[in-house]
Amino acid sequence: MPLSRDLPAGGRRRIVGIDLGERRIGVAIGDPAALTASPFATLSRGKTVIDDAAAIAHIAAEQGAGALVVGLPINMDGSEGPQAARTREWAVAVATATGLALRYRDERLTSERAESRIGKAGRGRSGGPPSAAQREAYRARIDREAAALILQDDLDATSVENAQRRPG
Repeated sequence: MPLSRDLPAGGRRRIVGIDLGERRIGVAIGDPAALTASPFATLSRGKTVIDDAAAIAHIAAEQGAGALVVGLPINMDGSEGPQAARTREWAVAVATATGLALRYRDERLTSERAESRIGKAGRGRSGGPPSAAQREAYRARIDREAAALILQDDLDATSVENAQRRPG
């Protein structure tokens, strides 16, 4: 299966970017006209993909989005492993349930880039290690930022592709 499927041509609607994890879903919102993506929310995974789809559909409707860009966990050698297959299955189910167009974007190293952008987790209130709640909040922030990086990479690549297609 290809890495991407085309989103609707000329669409000015916003796009939802997804960084799918085992426990959380990082969500970003992108504006294709302005070529910008911003971290938006971190969702806890639902009990079923239908629960996830309902939460994403709500965000898409609220934000006026017509498409999803889901980060695809490609192995460093470029191959797809079991996690990529699970992500594709989840993404197709969510896109089908929500009626949103779907596109995949290679997410290699996005969490590392997000951590680099945000910085390391801070110390706890008493100067010791961060509390469980602080660690969870930090991971949620990383997930949102990773989703924004995935979506920004897609917006940038799509902008270049569109520019190359325009007659000279």
